[in-house]
Amino acid sequence: MPTLEVLRVFTGDDGAGGNLLGVFGAGHGLAEDQLQAVAADLGFSETVFVADAARGELRIFTPAVELPLAGHPLVGAGRLLGVDVLRPPAGEIPTWREGDSTWIRADPERAPEFERIRLDSPAAVDAHPGADAGHVQVWAWEDEAAGRIRTRVFPVAMGIAEDEATGAAALRLGAELGRPLTLRQGVGSRIDVRPGPDGTVEIGGRVDRVETRDYAAP
Repeated sequence: MPTLEVLRVFTGDDGAGGNLLGVFGAGHGLAEDQLQAVAADLGFSETVFVADAARGELRIFTPAVELPLAGHPLVGAGRLLGVDVLRPPAGEIPTWREGDSTWIRADPERAPEFERIRLDSPAAVDAHPGADAGHVQVWAWEDEAAGRIRTRVFPVAMGIAEDEATGAAALRLGAELGRPLTLRQGVGSRIDVRPGPDGTVEIGGRVDRVETRDYAAP
């Protein structure tokens, strides 16, 4: 029976928020045609299936689709595997730790695209009704001088009504704004963002272990 690690990624400073992530280690024994069904059964925003732990080779699935690159799965996998480079289908992604945070560096052009809508205030973000289709990020400055942003993300096309913390959207927003940022997403998640070398963007945050359990595949 495969072993499932459940992590909470981008947990806020007060322990709130954080996006749940499922990770199956190398040797999980699940067949190719089971992976999407398992991700849908678990219902996490993303589930990671590791092919080679030492090389950081892995695949990422939402409940509806496979992704070549995604932020919170790679930050979580980076913390769990303890490697220097992750290898999702999009290519090599450096990863490292700084204190309590785990970071990745990626070309934002490799990340899924989001329609970004800037609103007038954090209250307007909180009151936003969500999206019916597509990948939508709404955001507003909490403190522009300090780089603090309130955001919510609705990746409906990925089978997720609203995401608690979305690293891919943070990569895209970081590229657009081109400066260090602190994003407060969902009910209390925190994503730190900063420019990297050669047009890349770095995102990081806290990763907490939730549980380890045996999983019975559907």
